[in-house]
Amino acid sequence: MPNYNTQNPPYSIFPGDVALAFNSEAPAAGQASQQFALPSYAGFPENGRTVRWQTIFGTAPSAISVALQSAMIDADAQYSTIDTSIVTAGEARSISGVRCNFLRAKITSITGGSGITVQVLG
Repeated sequence: MPNYNTQNPPYSIFPGDVALAFNSEAPAAGQASQQFALPSYAGFPENGRTVRWQTIFGTAPSAISVALQSAMIDADAQYSTIDTSIVTAGEARSISGVRCNFLRAKITSITGGSGITVQVLG
C-alpha cells in the first residue's frame, strides 16, 4: 500500500536536496513510500540525471529488498523498478541516466530489523 501524500503536486527534489522516503519507520513488505517529483530545470541533460539513494537501518534486518522506483505519471500502476538494494547492513547506491518525473522507494520484502530509513539525494 503506497503512502501517497495528498499534496498536489507532491514534494519536489532539487539538486542537492535530501528526501526521506522512509524515516526510521517500520514498513511492511509491499509498502511504497511517499512519492517525490523531480522537476525539470534549465540545462537538464538529454541523457538523464544521476540519482543517489541510501538505505540505513536502526537494527539490521536478516533479509531485505528495497526497490527504487520511477514513473513519468504519478499513478501506482506506472511505477517501475530502476534499482534494488538487498544489503542488510545498508548501503549508498547511484544510478545514472534516470529519466522520470517521480521517484519512490518500495519495500519488496523484509525479515526483521527496525528503523528503516531510505534517503533519496537530488
